[in-house]
Amino acid sequence: MTRILVVDDEPQILRALRINLVARHYDVAVAHDGGSALREAADWHPDLVILDLGLPDLDGVDVIHGLRGWTTVPIIVLSGRAGNQDKVDALDAGADDYVTKPFGIDELLARIRAVTRRTTLHESELARVKVGEHLVDLTSKTISGEVRLTPTEWHILELLLRNPGKLVSQRQILTEVWGVKYVKETHYLRQYMAQLRRKLEPDAAHPAHLITEPGMGYRFQP
Repeated sequence: MTRILVVDDEPQILRALRINLVARHYDVAVAHDGGSALREAADWHPDLVILDLGLPDLDGVDVIHGLRGWTTVPIIVLSGRAGNQDKVDALDAGADDYVTKPFGIDELLARIRAVTRRTTLHESELARVKVGEHLVDLTSKTISGEVRLTPTEWHILELLLRNPGKLVSQRQILTEVWGVKYVKETHYLRQYMAQLRRKLEPDAAHPAHLITEPGMGYRFQP
């Protein structure tokens, strides 16, 4: 049974999430602040953390840093902070996804399924990934239909495909592909994502798989 730690200082949200998650056969623990969340995570070792940013003792980003010091457990940030900078800070700290309050439970459950599915995929399963009408083989670096990619296009595509359903921040992609000196060169990403969509999406103007999250990053939607 998948174990989920829910961290929020609003009792009604904790109660609602516990009820909905238990009803779907998740094992649920809750924490009301950052300190207890870090202790609970260390003792219980959850499979997933749902984390509010606005906690009474620690900022949620600090909690993410605390978790990332010793675990790669998936983290979905759940917060009333709608600003893009808050989302970017959380993603850069190591969060896997971000849902803004108020939220629909169906959306949250879909995000939970996506990050859970990503963490349970084995390397052999990730080697061959379906993108629209094309089959991408990450091991042999080939794509069905004789599609050819540049080395930079391959690097970006591989980052997204190895994180299905996850929002990958602009900063992460720019840092890993071009280096830390290029973290503000977001126009590079726009250009290369447009090229990837033209090569892989059935309709590049309305992408179904290589999705832009404006101001934040990109997501591969299987």
